[in-house]
Amino acid sequence: MKKHHQVIIVGGGPVGVALAVELGLRGISCVLVERRITPQLIPKGQNLTQRSMEHFHHWGVADEVRAARMLPADYPMSGIISYRDLNNEYWYAPPLREIVNSYYFEKNERLPQYLVENVLRKRMAQLGNVESRFGWTAEKIEQNDATARVTVAQTDDATRHVLEADYVVGCDGGHSIVRRQIGIERSGADFDQIMVLALFRSRELHEKLKRFPPRSTYRVLHPDLKGYWQFFGRVDVGERWFFHSPVPADTTRDNYDFFALLQKAAGFPFACDFDYVGFWDLRIAVAESYQVGRVFIAGDAAHSHPPYGGYGLNNGLDDVANLGWKLAAKLKGWGNDALLQTYTQERRPIFKETGEDFIEAGIRKDAAFLARFSPEKDRTEFERAWKEHQGAAAPRVLTYEPHYEGSPIVFGPPDGASSARGSHTFEARAGHHLPPQLLSSGRNVFEELGPDFTLFAFDVENPVLEAFARGATALGVPLKLVRDSYRDGRKAYAASLILVRPDRYIAWTGNSAPVDAATIIGKAAGGHAIEARPENAQAVKSASVP
Repeated sequence: MKKHHQVIIVGGGPVGVALAVELGLRGISCVLVERRITPQLIPKGQNLTQRSMEHFHHWGVADEVRAARMLPADYPMSGIISYRDLNNEYWYAPPLREIVNSYYFEKNERLPQYLVENVLRKRMAQLGNVESRFGWTAEKIEQNDATARVTVAQTDDATRHVLEADYVVGCDGGHSIVRRQIGIERSGADFDQIMVLALFRSRELHEKLKRFPPRSTYRVLHPDLKGYWQFFGRVDVGERWFFHSPVPADTTRDNYDFFALLQKAAGFPFACDFDYVGFWDLRIAVAESYQVGRVFIAGDAAHSHPPYGGYGLNNGLDDVANLGWKLAAKLKGWGNDALLQTYTQERRPIFKETGEDFIEAGIRKDAAFLARFSPEKDRTEFERAWKEHQGAAAPRVLTYEPHYEGSPIVFGPPDGASSARGSHTFEARAGHHLPPQLLSSGRNVFEELGPDFTLFAFDVENPVLEAFARGATALGVPLKLVRDSYRDGRKAYAASLILVRPDRYIAWTGNSAPVDAATIIGKAAGGHAIEARPENAQAVKSASVP
């Protein structure tokens, strides 16, 4: 008898393994298919946002991720930006993601992607309902109204199996076979530029960069590069580095002097030994949809872009948090197809805007700046413009705040639209990430969150809570009630009632009893189409904070 899984995950990079962990922890049986036996030792995807670290906390591995880092625990994760080369008199050290740490439960982190993968693989191996097939490649994806199938082949021989599941999720990268076979098109900016990624070792570079305060990355703004990035990044402190730069279209590993390229970008000679040289295309591509029938895509399969600003892996992990609870809800019977459709509706606008307004626009602004200003043309004008360039760094960080205000399952403002652009505040806002806040017990709200929906109630009468409990029970929606008399929490949030989704985003807030609590819960769970009947009832968990 053929084994039936609930979800097949194609692609075992960090996004695929994270989805297996997310689903496994929610009691969903899944199988992960990945052609590589071990993670690829390329230090990409290093910059982990606070949101990503909150996901790791939810998956029970935040401490393990921090313990795996290669940089010293107190080493600054931000960077240097220098004009023309790293030996130039014009440079600055901008504040980056650390300036918004207080708005999140976890601080940001930095470590190579393959170390994150190792932590996630160990966590996945602890889950008995998750099967992994490393060394297998997906060849064919099929689906009908009742099921989905993936034909997989063992990499080192001709063995083939057909896996069957309720759903398939393609987390198989920018060249996704899943996306191609289900016919999803992509769009976005193609800069028609080849980039090199070089990994090398150099203690001398470390010593010479002591002219700067300690930092993790060093970016060069060169007038000849049309705003494209040229930057060095630390893998550790003292020896190992990576380097990205534009190169001519016909460049190969054998016909180009990469050593001279590094020296020019640095602005001084230094000895180094290369460990790896590879290439990638400078483009931004966003899938037109993240779902066709029973098949979904996530991570680079859904959206890919240059490694500028660390948006790729972090957006992939946000995909996981968004899709995971919705798939689990549908498979457990309290979610519906409309809920699954909100995965595309919520996630696609975020990355489309990230690509256009934060990556593409940044490249074009840098190109315009470099074309117009230079110390050779007019030093006074350049220095004024350079100061303005420096001052724009912090606002970019502060305004990158993805939210789902326009989602059909969120009680956002009437004119709300889901966007990558927002503002950081401790006020609780529908569609936005839940800010951290201490309860009267001294515990953080994140330590009280349930695995599904959680209602925080500050100084609220019991009948109101009972109405939410009845509504959730009637609809079969799992809900945890957290009562607290802590008035400071209510004041900080500017709300007495806060309904939080399983992905730690806020679905609804209020300061008075709603007319119909069941309607609120039903909408947040997908515009609920499940009939309210006794057999759907699940226990409502309740916790009181004295």
